[in-house]
Amino acid sequence: MAAVQGSQRPMPLLPASPGPYTRAWRRLRSDRTAMLMLAYLCALIAAVLLLPIAIAIDPFQQSLRDSLLAPGAPGHPLGTDQFGVSGGLIGLLAGIRGGWMDRVLMRLIDVELAFPGILLALIIVTILGPGLEKVAIAVGIGGIPRFARIVRGSVLATRHELFVEAARSIGASELRIAFAHIVPQVLGPVITIATFGLATAIFSIAALSFLGLGAQPPAAEWGLMLSEARRYLRIAWWLAVFPGIIVTSVVLAANLLGDAVRDALDPRLFSKAD
Repeated sequence: MAAVQGSQRPMPLLPASPGPYTRAWRRLRSDRTAMLMLAYLCALIAAVLLLPIAIAIDPFQQSLRDSLLAPGAPGHPLGTDQFGVSGGLIGLLAGIRGGWMDRVLMRLIDVELAFPGILLALIIVTILGPGLEKVAIAVGIGGIPRFARIVRGSVLATRHELFVEAARSIGASELRIAFAHIVPQVLGPVITIATFGLATAIFSIAALSFLGLGAQPPAAEWGLMLSEARRYLRIAWWLAVFPGIIVTSVVLAANLLGDAVRDALDPRLFSKAD
């Protein structure tokens, strides 16, 4: 009997299974195109934040002597110019509370959806006035319905799952259920549409600035730069080419990254190796 007991060994503990977002990050990290696009966007953000500090050049200081310099000029590699998500919270609240609150909030969203996004942004900018901050607010308001609808649908599909009912049965508050159990389940769709929405927001802000309703001179905004470059296309082609290249490349990078994020977060594409 002692020999039998001595031969027994404790069962080895199995390693914990990685969570869905850990598996999604692994899938995204293995996508070279996605990593390249992410690195490009991060490098662009870093350049915007750090270059004004590292280079002692005031971009708003005019120097008519150096106007319309071609690319490659000393100190000006790209040439010179002529001057030398509240929507997710609404969807979360509507999906969890339901009833009259859901109906009221969704009817308000339906009213907003009745207006095309760019038209709604034009109306808001007309009310608030021109300016980069105001056009950003207008574009953000235009994106509320998309986030609200996606989050509400995800919440409605999640709030009756067994783990949510178990948390509710032990007395967890609605606030804890919402942010500790439901929000992690709806982050996937939110991250995906946020990535795609970045490209739409860039185009919308550039379009409004191109029309003169966004950023105002001497602000260096891509749409405004393209608008002002029309008068100099014959003699200074770089004024339109370089801002156009940057807008196109950023939007393309955001779309490619959005495709990769969507694939990485889709549980139907998880393989057994994950």
